[in-house]
Amino acid sequence: MDAVLVDSDPLTAAIVAFCRFVRSQGLPVGLQQTLAALETAKAVGSGDRQLFAFALRAVLCSSHEEWEEFDRLFATFWSRARSSLKDAGKNPGPVGKAALRSLRGSRMLAGLSDSAAASPEDEGKLVLGASSQQRLKRMDFSEAPQTDLAVLEQLSLRLLRQMSLRLSRRLKIESAGNRVDLRRTIRRNVTRGGDPFVLAYKGRKPQPKRLVIFLDISGSMNLYSLFLLRFAYALQECSKRVDTFLFSTSVVEVSDILRRRQLSDVLNGLSHRAVEWSGGTKIGGSLAEFNRQHSRRVLSRRTVFIILSDGWDTGEPEALALELQKAKRRVEKLIWLNPLLGLKEYEPITRGMKAALPYVDVFAPAHNLESLLALEKHL
Repeated sequence: MDAVLVDSDPLTAAIVAFCRFVRSQGLPVGLQQTLAALETAKAVGSGDRQLFAFALRAVLCSSHEEWEEFDRLFATFWSRARSSLKDAGKNPGPVGKAALRSLRGSRMLAGLSDSAAASPEDEGKLVLGASSQQRLKRMDFSEAPQTDLAVLEQLSLRLLRQMSLRLSRRLKIESAGNRVDLRRTIRRNVTRGGDPFVLAYKGRKPQPKRLVIFLDISGSMNLYSLFLLRFAYALQECSKRVDTFLFSTSVVEVSDILRRRQLSDVLNGLSHRAVEWSGGTKIGGSLAEFNRQHSRRVLSRRTVFIILSDGWDTGEPEALALELQKAKRRVEKLIWLNPLLGLKEYEPITRGMKAALPYVDVFAPAHNLESLLALEKHL
């Protein structure tokens, strides 16, 4: 099985070799975990070293001790791989040539800097990096200076993806049944000599929750909507059961576009979709359109319905209340994220917001990265 995997592509070869290495160092990584690592790498890519390491750690480690050991093993393996690449280039044998081709083709090695095995002298830089991250996480999206925008966008996407991976992993853990299936447990642990490290359960597997995102892209949301769109894009990696709708005075579904692998492809797809950016706001009217055309298909008692809007509605508040009531009856939880709630002086006293609050289970801010990450506890 490993031979087939190694020959398939360079990144696959590197991941299989890494799984062999951590297994030799005592981590219980067998075929099942190796395949999970390959699937995870396919989903997150290898361009961002920190995200790549986080994703592998999530699928290969199952205890606190393994979690703490992983960073050292990760740094050791990839630093050795770089050294092996240099040595193989000088005098490669028959086997070395194949390994050399694989390693040279792997973007992972190109993306790994020497920070993977940071020395004590580098710790000051890491602390400074953490401090900068905290500053960016707390920065209001509407006040971000032009010089910080690119870094803030990259940090937002990386941390939101990490949140999405944690949510995805939690869904798998919670899907266990009530009774241990002895036969499946033995088969699953054959690669570990039969020791029951991983238990298989009987019972019906519960369906994961569905997320439906309803994002306001009207003119008053201009300074927030693109960052919130990245939030919706990152959540797509948590589950296939995520549907996203944009609205201002009408509703457009963009779920298919947000499921594309690359963010650049997503933005390009949105530019060709008939979306009314920066228009007026008719929240009640847009919800009425959504309820008529989409609610039966995407809303259920297993659905978390997330509305992202500042609540500035040009329609009648009674219409908004009526449509929220209809949606509320269909879903498990209704969350309203309002960027203005991050302002100290803000109070939800607009007619639309006051009409909406009786039907909202969670009313929370969405003005910065920290507030978006805080949503994890409600999902």
